[in-house]
Amino acid sequence: MRTKTLKKNKINVITLGCSKNVYDSEVLMGQLKASGKEVVHEEEGNIVVINTCGFINNAKEESVNTILDYMQKKEDGDVDKVFVTGCLSERYKPDLQKEIPNVDQYFGTTELPQLLKALGADYKHELIGERLTTTPKNYAYLKIAEGCDRPCSFCAIPLMRGKHKSTPIENLVIEAEKLAANGVKELILIAQDLTYYGLDIYKKRNLAELLEALVKVEGIEWIRLHYAFPTGFPMDVLDVMKREPKICNYLDIPLQHISDKILKSMRRGTTQEKTTKLLKEFRAAVPEMTIRTTLIVGYPGETEEDYQTLKAWVEAMRFERLGCFTYSHEENTHAFNLEDDVPEAVKLARANEIMEIQSQISWELNQAKIGDTFKVVIDRKEGEYFVGRTEFDSPDVDNEVLIDASKTYLKTGEFATVKVTEAADFDLYAEVV
Repeated sequence: MRTKTLKKNKINVITLGCSKNVYDSEVLMGQLKASGKEVVHEEEGNIVVINTCGFINNAKEESVNTILDYMQKKEDGDVDKVFVTGCLSERYKPDLQKEIPNVDQYFGTTELPQLLKALGADYKHELIGERLTTTPKNYAYLKIAEGCDRPCSFCAIPLMRGKHKSTPIENLVIEAEKLAANGVKELILIAQDLTYYGLDIYKKRNLAELLEALVKVEGIEWIRLHYAFPTGFPMDVLDVMKREPKICNYLDIPLQHISDKILKSMRRGTTQEKTTKLLKEFRAAVPEMTIRTTLIVGYPGETEEDYQTLKAWVEAMRFERLGCFTYSHEENTHAFNLEDDVPEAVKLARANEIMEIQSQISWELNQAKIGDTFKVVIDRKEGEYFVGRTEFDSPDVDNEVLIDASKTYLKTGEFATVKVTEAADFDLYAEVV
C-alpha cells in the first residue's frame, strides 16, 4: 500500500469546456488563494480539481477521459486526491459515482462552498471579483449572468446551470475595476444569454445600462459582447456600441438555423423573416459591426430542403465570422423525444460544406482589408510572428493578425496600429505603422 506524500499540498485546477467554465475555475482559484492554499492551473499538483463540461457528446467524452486519466495517476501514486466539479458532474453525478467511484468527491455547478470545504478552504462572500485569471493578461471573461430561461429544444444548459440569474451592475463594475488594476484591457462579456440581462433583478433588459457603467472603468479599452439571443434583443445596446469607442463593433449571436420548420422545432421563438430583418437592423445601426454566429446542422427532421435553405442563407448573409456544429442528441432535452434521423456522415458533410462556404466568404472579406490600418492587441508571440487581434476578433475563435517578429518588437498585452499587407482565409498579415 502506498504512503501518502509528505509534500505540501498543491491544488491543480483543470478546466474543460467553455469560457463560463474558465471563469468558474478562476473564481475557485481566487477563493483557494484567499484561504492560503497553493493553487496552479493545469500544472503539477498532488490534489486535482477537474472542472468538467457536459454540453455535447465530444465534450462529455473529453471530460470522462480526463477523469479516468487522473484516476490512473491516483492509482499510480502520482496524485493524492481527485475532485470533480462542473457541468458533467451536475448533470450525471449519480452515474459518475457508480461508474468511477474512486473519485474523492463530485460537486455540481452551484456547490462551490462545499467544494472549497472539501479542499480545506472557506468560502469568502466578500471576495467580489477576486479571481486568479488564466487567460493572457490583456483580456478576461466577465460573466454577467448565470443560467438560462430559454426553452431551446436541443440545449441541456438549463439542466446544468439552472434559471437565469443576473449579477448586479455594481458588483460587475467592482470586478471590472479589479481586473483593470491587474492589467486587463479587454473585457469579454459572457452569459448563457446576454439579451436577458437584468430582466430578473431590474425588471427590464438592462445590458445597455451595464455597458454605460463599464465604459467608465479606467484601463479598460475594449468591451466585447458574446452569446446574445436573437429574440428580444435590446436595440438600445446598438446606440451605446455606436457612441462608445470602448464597445467593440462586434456581436456574437448564435442563430442555430434558419429554416422556419427547424426553428419552430428548436423552439427558438423566431422565423427566417424576423431573423433576417434583425440582422439588417444591426447592419443599418452599426454598419462597421462584425457579426459572429453559430449554426447546428443535422437536427432531427432536417431535410435536404431545410439544409439547402440554410446554405443559401449563409451565402446571402455573408457573416464575418461563423462556426458550424453537428447536432448532438442530448437526453432530458425536448429534442431527445424526436428521432435523431440524420446520419452522422450527412451531418458532417453538411457542416463541412457550410464551413467551406464560410472560408470563401472570409477570404473575400479579408482580401478587401489589404492596405487598411487597424488597431490590434498583441496576445502572444508564436514562432516568427507576434499574434494580434482587431476589435472584430475574439480570442481562440476568430481571425488573427500576424506581424513579422524579425522586423519589429511588440509587447504582449499592448496595442499597436498596423497596416494589412496580405490576407488568407482566416489570417491577416500586417506591419506596424
